[in-house]
Amino acid sequence: MNYITRHIEDVIRKAERTFKAVLVTGARQTGKSTLLKTMFADKRYITFDDPFAEEQAKNNPEMFMMLNEPPVILDEVQHVDNLFRYIKMKCDNSAEYGLFCLSGSQPFHLMKKLSDSLAGRIAIFELAGLSLREILSSKCTTPFIPTLSYIQSRSTDAHNPGNIWELIHRGSYPELYNGDVDWNTFYASYIKTYLERDVRELTAVHDLDTFRRFIVACAVRTGQMVNYSNIADEIGKDVTTVKNWISILEALGIIYLLEPYKNSALNRIIKTPKLYFRDTGLASYLARWLTPETLAAGALNGAFFETYIISEILKSYSNCGLDYRYFVSYYRGRDKKKITANGETHFAESEIDFIIEQDGILYPIEIKQTSQAAPEMVSAFHILDQIPDKKRGMGAVICMCPSVGSLCENVLQIPYWYV
Repeated sequence: MNYITRHIEDVIRKAERTFKAVLVTGARQTGKSTLLKTMFADKRYITFDDPFAEEQAKNNPEMFMMLNEPPVILDEVQHVDNLFRYIKMKCDNSAEYGLFCLSGSQPFHLMKKLSDSLAGRIAIFELAGLSLREILSSKCTTPFIPTLSYIQSRSTDAHNPGNIWELIHRGSYPELYNGDVDWNTFYASYIKTYLERDVRELTAVHDLDTFRRFIVACAVRTGQMVNYSNIADEIGKDVTTVKNWISILEALGIIYLLEPYKNSALNRIIKTPKLYFRDTGLASYLARWLTPETLAAGALNGAFFETYIISEILKSYSNCGLDYRYFVSYYRGRDKKKITANGETHFAESEIDFIIEQDGILYPIEIKQTSQAAPEMVSAFHILDQIPDKKRGMGAVICMCPSVGSLCENVLQIPYWYV
């Protein structure tokens, strides 16, 4: 299998020259090990998925560190968090940078001990699955933002990938871009080998059958506001258990909770987060959409398209070493707006699918599975004008239109492959 260059490489390489340690986190099978081994081929590589290495590091960490002097790559370090204090001592006793390259698949299991032991000594990055830019060998590494300057720079190598539903259905795990890998077998093995094992390690989930039904219930709700009670009723568990299990999926990088935009000037905001799967291939497998064609024609096609686009936007930030959680949100308010479609008029809550905030400017975005955007799709954007200390920037409808165009004043329609 040919290695696909990852856009995060530049920021990791820079950090490796300026920090004592670098940590790459992310879900299982996003390519963390391959990335570090490819970038730092001269460093010794040890994985704690190896039971022998894990046992040595846990039972005799001092000897382990003596036998494995830096510079070294330590893979899946969440298994040996007792090692962090010894890594700290090595960092403190050396003036050199790039001593340790670490990877871990369980961020919430790592972060407290990392922050206690390695604060100021470690740079932390998140590696997601392959982005569309990486798959298409794009050179663009700029975070997505719907401005004319971004569009001009992106237009140099943005091109239509063809059947978007094949990409949405296949997913973004690098192994799936090896032509010999069967899609069904990969995801069945992924759930059994990684997801269920990690869940058992992180919490006392003994009823895996119910947990499987819970994951499926989440998959068919991708792109929706989280309704804990509804999921609890469906799987026969209490709301507290559902909240705990959702936090586990989020910590494992399986889902992302998009928080609502909060501002005191908007007093009718709905404060429930929206749930998105980080990999649309995994969500397709769990929801039993077994081919790109059935997914494209299915009842959830709009939700899956939105999930895919939001995932791609998040990757454009994390691949630059930026924590997207500080940049993004969505809006939904209880104020009703009148909508006319197919000759019928009804009232719906005002919603903005996605908001990017930078430098005090709010960029509203709608995501629509359509080849032709319409001005009424952005009727909620004006709500952001009520916020006195913020400015509304250029808005956009990201859709399947053939090229970039102006939709209405200060709003663009942008093809999805420009993300």
